[in-house]
Amino acid sequence: MTGTMALPIYHIDAFASAPFTGNPASVCPLERWLPDHLMQQIAAENNLSATAFFVPEPAGAAADYALRWFTPAVEVDLCGHATLASADVVLGDLRPAAQRVRFSTKSGILTVERAGGLLALDFPARPPKPCAAPAGLAAALGAAPVEVHAARDLMCVFSSEETVRALRPDMVAVARLDTFAVIATAAGRDVDFVSRFFAPAKGVPEDPVTGSAHCTLIPYWAERLGKTSLSARQVSARGGDLACALHGERVRIAGRAIRYMSGTFHV
Repeated sequence: MTGTMALPIYHIDAFASAPFTGNPASVCPLERWLPDHLMQQIAAENNLSATAFFVPEPAGAAADYALRWFTPAVEVDLCGHATLASADVVLGDLRPAAQRVRFSTKSGILTVERAGGLLALDFPARPPKPCAAPAGLAAALGAAPVEVHAARDLMCVFSSEETVRALRPDMVAVARLDTFAVIATAAGRDVDFVSRFFAPAKGVPEDPVTGSAHCTLIPYWAERLGKTSLSARQVSARGGDLACALHGERVRIAGRAIRYMSGTFHV
């Protein structure tokens, strides 16, 4: 054994309808922060789209835990599926009598609460604004969107769900675009809207299910469809279902968390 610390780790499928669906996240509860470079190395070793680390906040603080998220390549400012997975660990194991958990993050206080058999995230809305398509966008995605909008991510609206499903992006070309990530979306056949999410420059070529992208998708589709409660599906290979709602400057994103594995890692 070469490690000096043995720490708990969980592997949880978030926004999942069954095992092996949704977006897998690693969750590492800590008593105190590890060095940043070590958390980044752990995330790279886990090789999932996100690894979450959280530590307890002091008594009387505005949140119960401080939470951070890392892709295999970078730390990010907001991650929905790993927040859902972290809440599953807290409400399932650490505080099973609690109805909600509050996380202090780079995106403010994020609350997750029980909602029947689901967990519901309360996140900030990130409404997109129309913008010009950057050079090379259609070639990078393999199809030309009918609308392009920007928030943190570039959001590309297509004419049909079939077009979004058929996209085969050139990930090298997508990584060269001047944006954090690219969202592809369209109206859905049996849900209100569908999406896919590509962030190759951040170590995530295609994310299976992306909570943070829905901070942008929900305000757009709520305005376009004239409704504040929406059903969504991310049509990646694994797929994931999200129950969404717009509440002013906040969005509610609910889904299931299914535990795949728990154990110990050594560093």
